[in-house]
Amino acid sequence: QVQLVESGGGLVQAGGSLRLSCAASGRTFTDAMSWFRQAPGKERTFVAGIDGSGTYIVYSESVKGRFAISRDNAKSTMYLQMNSLKPEDTAVYYCSARPGWPELRGGDYDNWGQGTQVTVSA
Repeated sequence: QVQLVESGGGLVQAGGSLRLSCAASGRTFTDAMSWFRQAPGKERTFVAGIDGSGTYIVYSESVKGRFAISRDNAKSTMYLQMNSLKPEDTAVYYCSARPGWPELRGGDYDNWGQGTQVTVSA
């Protein structure tokens, strides 16, 4: 099973940018991967997903045009470039992987990183 470790979270002002990374190890880096986020008191929601080859990408409407997901299979790493950040983007961001396609439901994943905190101040 692929082991996942997120990094790159932190505190940023509204309108700023941040890049998250998810490093994978343990197996061949061919799984579909997705970013989810969870704010305090809220359920975990889908942010962006990418297939194993990087050719299929899907975004939630709330981040489309501001965030960009990518992966570098040679480095076994997935990224989330976040621009024009808003306070509503504040959450713990989780990396997840699964065989096949990047499904939109968190329940379809059983392999998660520990999460990285992103805080956007007004």
